[in-house]
Amino acid sequence: MNQTIAVAIFAVLIALWLAAKLRAWRGSWRARRRAARASAGEERAGEMLVAAGFSILERQARVAWAPLIDGAPCELELRVDYLVERDGELLVAEVKTGEAAPSIETAATRRQLLEYSIAFAVDGILLVCPERDQILRVEFPQLKLTSGPYT
Repeated sequence: MNQTIAVAIFAVLIALWLAAKLRAWRGSWRARRRAARASAGEERAGEMLVAAGFSILERQARVAWAPLIDGAPCELELRVDYLVERDGELLVAEVKTGEAAPSIETAATRRQLLEYSIAFAVDGILLVCPERDQILRVEFPQLKLTSGPYT
């Protein structure tokens, strides 16, 4: 009886170990697939930008940015897919692939683009979706509240 319990416990431990390995393999496979899709999208986006008349100044452009928290700078580094220029305007071009990410209605994308527009102090933001063959200019106009609890 004790030997049967020991074999059962051993079998359960082996099954749990195999399940963990399978989850890790599936996760890394998805990550590799997602990274390959993003890389191919960035390459295609570069071609689209050049074809649309933009000059690529830098790929994976970085900026040091320090928002203030209670007056103290919080040092951050931000990186964008492309820094481009056309007709004297400096723009950030962010490449998005997938179903939801290329939409300004996706909160994470909208916030990311707004952050880039402030931190990079550029003339504009481009949202590039190579899978849809789209280059969209995104602007964030300043609004003035005219009614409500803040006026």
